[in-house]
Amino acid sequence: MQEDQFDVVITGGGMVGAALACGLARHHFRVAVIEHQAAPEFTPQSQPDVRISAIGASSVALLKELEVWERVQAMRCAPYRQLETWEWENAHAVFDAASLGLPELGYMVENSVLQRALWEQMQAQGVTLLCPATLAAAEPEPGGWSLTLDDGRKIETRLLTGADGANSQVRRLAGIGVSGWEYAQSCMLISVECEQLPGDSTWQQFTPQGPRAFLPLFGHYASLVWYDSAARIRQLSALSMTQLEQEIATHFPVRCGKVRALTAGSFPLVRRHASRYVRPGLVLVGDAAHTINPLAGQGVNLGYRDVDVLIDVLAEARREGHDWWQLATLNKYQHQRYRDNLLMQNGMDLFYLAFSNRNGPLTVIRNLGLMAAQRGGWLKKKALSYALGL
Repeated sequence: MQEDQFDVVITGGGMVGAALACGLARHHFRVAVIEHQAAPEFTPQSQPDVRISAIGASSVALLKELEVWERVQAMRCAPYRQLETWEWENAHAVFDAASLGLPELGYMVENSVLQRALWEQMQAQGVTLLCPATLAAAEPEPGGWSLTLDDGRKIETRLLTGADGANSQVRRLAGIGVSGWEYAQSCMLISVECEQLPGDSTWQQFTPQGPRAFLPLFGHYASLVWYDSAARIRQLSALSMTQLEQEIATHFPVRCGKVRALTAGSFPLVRRHASRYVRPGLVLVGDAAHTINPLAGQGVNLGYRDVDVLIDVLAEARREGHDWWQLATLNKYQHQRYRDNLLMQNGMDLFYLAFSNRNGPLTVIRNLGLMAAQRGGWLKKKALSYALGL
């Protein structure tokens, strides 16, 4: 095979695309990744990245299999062993790792740390990193695709993979439609330094304006998540860190404690779902295929479920001597992932709608629901297992 010919070309070297590259390289696929910006170097003394992901148990298992998790731990991450949610003070639902016989429910990991670990693993495995580069054009041809990069270089691949985010260029090039909407609320992430150690419990309080969440990080650091109207989030984004600290003290529960705001970022909440994930010789993964309300932190975890299934489907087809890049094989991936992703999207929307409605009777019903969930026994464990991908 020539230097400009690959089995799989992945557009997007983020947390999902890089994980897919590592997994396919382990199965001896010749892989190239197109990415416009390399993962930044890790600096141990740096403050936490404002972008945080809650990596569930099944995602951690995948990263261990890809030999990436040790690299993450060598940098930094923080385990969380308990998840708590409430609206009324007497209606708390608490989920803990011990109930499932697990040492932890998952880990809070900075996106920059996870991406750096994945990039180091890709380099160790000989994945071709086309960076800085962007995809300029893609033309289907018999048995694959002819791709042109922004610098004029041409490469060929059997399978073109879109891991290039919610506004996927690959999805547009393939003519795959998308359905969805923008939610009424926006979200702000705030990196803070806590007066007290943050512990290993993550919690979320529902308020009439939107949820307030606390994500424990390493050392004395934590991440706060503030959901509110788009106008309110714009107002908060214009404040100084000192002013933002005062708003946190006023609007977050007392258990948050005294914090020092370090940096903040905001984004709109958008749901998208591609009409299909595959075309002949083309496949979408992660946010290129679906985005979800981040209430339960399932975005990157759904992406890793995509990666896990796609690696298995392609590797098995290749072992059996099939044309693994053909639609018949790719449809197996779509069949396994489309319904699961849609179910999770709808579940999060139902949760969002139930708790963003100020109707009095519904307020009573949803808090009774939290009380019931706390006493749910087997059903409560089952729901937690599903959310963790177990």
